[in-house]
Amino acid sequence: MLTPPAGLPEDALGALIGREWGIPVKSLGYQPVGFGSHHWEVFDTAGFRWFVNVDEPADPAKLDASLRTAADLHATGHAFVVAPIPALSGASTVHHGPFTIALYPFVEGASFDWNAFTGPTHRQATLDMIIRLHTAPPIARRHARVDDFAVLYRDEVEQALRQPGESAGCGPYAVPAADLLEAHRRPLQRVLARYDELVLQSRTEPVRAVLTHGEPHSGNTMRTPTGWRLIDWDTVLVSPPERDLWLIEPGDGSIFAAYAEATGVLVRPSTIMLFQLRWALSDIAVEVRRFRRPHTGTQDEAEGYEILRSVVTSIE
Repeated sequence: MLTPPAGLPEDALGALIGREWGIPVKSLGYQPVGFGSHHWEVFDTAGFRWFVNVDEPADPAKLDASLRTAADLHATGHAFVVAPIPALSGASTVHHGPFTIALYPFVEGASFDWNAFTGPTHRQATLDMIIRLHTAPPIARRHARVDDFAVLYRDEVEQALRQPGESAGCGPYAVPAADLLEAHRRPLQRVLARYDELVLQSRTEPVRAVLTHGEPHSGNTMRTPTGWRLIDWDTVLVSPPERDLWLIEPGDGSIFAAYAEATGVLVRPSTIMLFQLRWALSDIAVEVRRFRRPHTGTQDEAEGYEILRSVVTSIE
């Protein structure tokens, strides 16, 4: 996110890190990177650097399960997994009001933007990490949730489409968001129906579930002096492999072919489409929910409206 969350002052966050992890914090610097979690770079009194993520999840237990799975993966020899540092209690996360906090080692290396793979070597390195993840031992998935194919906040979108005149919230993007949905109501309804068809189809096929990251795009990869790393493990689910693969395929089928050669598992185009649609619908649902509630027009909200406009207008 581009701005710190309201309701969590930095001094309170620093005190919490000291209390829950036993790390005396000297300074915190907010990092306006990504779009979803809040991030700070932390320096302790000994000069060591750390990285802290703060989320306001709809389902804190689901986030806990994802990060416990990341810790299990790291513990079973998957060095590419950047896992959270356990708190003094042994938990992977700490809850403070609506916030869920996770602390990480600071990773030195090259980072990348969304949809910015640098070439075949970068994609192959990411595929190699995904294959290792998908073939992880059963113990690594003991805490992971199983994908239910739900779209979080879908009900908000459906209500806005059914009652366009009553869906506007209170804030500068409320009416533009409502108007945008109304202008694209039929395409959105078709996409929702198509998504449901694909989910039904996937449930009638043989089980092909593996442990998946959920967002292994280029922005969640890092190249370090000791090898590639995959970060942001807060979306881990047991799900079909296509959930990860569509995000790294360049469009020529090469990643799908390499995955099939390495694992013996053929990629299913219908399942690829399922996850592409869910990604778009999830982006829409999160922003529709935001703008159906009071808001003030922050930098994050401006970015959120641009995401909503871009995704909705791309659906025809």
